[in-house]
Amino acid sequence: ADGYYQYMMSECVYSTSDYSDMVLLVSYSFNKVVDVQFNSTVGKCVGLTEFGVKQAEYFNKNQAYLQQLKAQVDTACRSNAQVLDSAVRDKA
Repeated sequence: ADGYYQYMMSECVYSTSDYSDMVLLVSYSFNKVVDVQFNSTVGKCVGLTEFGVKQAEYFNKNQAYLQQLKAQVDTACRSNAQVLDSAVRDKA
C-alpha cells in the first residue's frame, strides 16, 4: 500500500447572513501536508512548506488562474451558500 496522496480542498467560510465576509480557501496537500493555500482575502497563493513556496510562486505568476479563484467567491461560494441556507431556513 505504498503510494502518494495528493488532493485539493476548497472551503467557503462566512459568518454573516449577507455573505459580505465570504472567504474562499483552497488548500493543496501532498501526503496529508498542506503545501499551498489560496485565500481570496489575500488574493494570492501562499506557500506553507519549502516545496509549497515554489508552487505558490508558480501559481501566482498565472494571473488568469488567480482571477478564476477570486471569481469563485461569487460564482460558487455565495450562490451555493444562498441555496443551502435557504434550504435550512425553510426546514426550521
